[in-house]
Amino acid sequence: MSVLGDVDRRVFRHVAAARLPGADPALRRLSHAADHGRLWLGAAAGLALVGDGTGRRAALRGLGALALASLTVNTVAKWSTRRPRPLLDLVPPIRRLAQQPHTTSFPSGHSASAAAFATGVALESAGHGALVAPFAAAVAFSRVYVGVHYPGDVLAGVAIGVGAAVLTARWWPPRPALPGRERPSVSAPVLPGGAGLVVLVNAGAGTEEAGAPSPLERLGALLPGAELVEHGPGDDFAALLDRAVARAVAAGGALGVCGGDGSVNAAARAAAERGLALAVFPGGTFNHFAQDVGVPGFEDTAAAVGRGEAVRVDLGVARPGTGCEVRFLNTFSIGLYPELVRIRERLEDRWGKGPAAAVALVRVLRTATPVELRLNGRDRRLWLLFAGNGRYEPEGFAPAFRPRLDDGLLDLRLIDGAHRLARTRVVVSALVGALGRSRVYRAEAVPWVELAELGGTRTLAYDGEVAPAPEGLRLEKERRALVVY
Repeated sequence: MSVLGDVDRRVFRHVAAARLPGADPALRRLSHAADHGRLWLGAAAGLALVGDGTGRRAALRGLGALALASLTVNTVAKWSTRRPRPLLDLVPPIRRLAQQPHTTSFPSGHSASAAAFATGVALESAGHGALVAPFAAAVAFSRVYVGVHYPGDVLAGVAIGVGAAVLTARWWPPRPALPGRERPSVSAPVLPGGAGLVVLVNAGAGTEEAGAPSPLERLGALLPGAELVEHGPGDDFAALLDRAVARAVAAGGALGVCGGDGSVNAAARAAAERGLALAVFPGGTFNHFAQDVGVPGFEDTAAAVGRGEAVRVDLGVARPGTGCEVRFLNTFSIGLYPELVRIRERLEDRWGKGPAAAVALVRVLRTATPVELRLNGRDRRLWLLFAGNGRYEPEGFAPAFRPRLDDGLLDLRLIDGAHRLARTRVVVSALVGALGRSRVYRAEAVPWVELAELGGTRTLAYDGEVAPAPEGLRLEKERRALVVY
């Protein structure tokens, strides 16, 4: 260790003696800007505001990695070594920070945070990571240049930061850049410029940035030949959808939809019934289906429409003994989630979707009771029954994406309410990465499932919508029932 320490001090002296024209004030300010993670918090806010879903996921993963790295550095690493800071005798005064840090030197917390954020962003998006990486590298170098760390401190901090970012993938695997290639392509109408495409645009879905073009303006510029039908406040969505379907059939073209998962679900059902290809323009908040089918942006869908590139996907179906069937593109659930959605929808007009969802979660966890039902002929008491249209990844309690949409399987996940402290146990198991061994959580892929005696629950949820629960139903798949660009 003494040899490494000598090398470390020798490299520090070389950096202290170096002169980089114009770098002294810039690196000093950059180092100060990274105090308490302020620089990375600002970068995350920028990615979330101006980026698409990929940018928001990159920002979230970057912040999660940063928090994990900071916790590791400040609660374990620094207090186990207690290495003193370098002497400032060789560092020119113009480089020195106005206020010197009082903590120990090893490892560099700033370097750990910088590497964690940059690596976390890069795991979700190589492009966004390439933008962030130079700033992260500059912050790490600046800590030696301004005289507050030895190079070894910085390298150790970088290693901790990278490790923290990689560790986040254990609980939340990054979404692949492209959907699974094994899905066979099918023919769909080739519509250059959108001629023959009728797009129903839900103006109330998602969130629009101030000064940004509206969805109608973006679609008009990308597909000048398409017919755009706007659904505004007070309009009858079902009537507008019927009209759009009729016009698409008459034109021999295709149906398009721009909106959130609820709008896409309704359009998908209509397109499948009439044998129309569907073009999905991601205009919602999360756009789960559009992401999984491989069209994360308007431009992606427009290009696919112009080339006639499409795939067949499954539809999930909930068939009750009597009454109307429910088809879902993404998820179906009974238990905590439907009640959460019901409370959130009641509050979101006044508080906004994010705060309303947080309040709804607190209320549900405090007041909810398990649902009693029969699952494939067996009496069960469940906090949650979740069924995904296709197998989701990761396999834990936070399913995020589907590599395929035509596998013929339902992703069934259950939280057993018969065990004591079931909610607490499943959360703890998820946090420590041991959910697969938990006795209160079960996950499997099945082609169908029978649910009966649902008198203990009033509602079910599908694709973000809530509906009354029947006495019993059968969940199954309609194989490759929908053609999607």
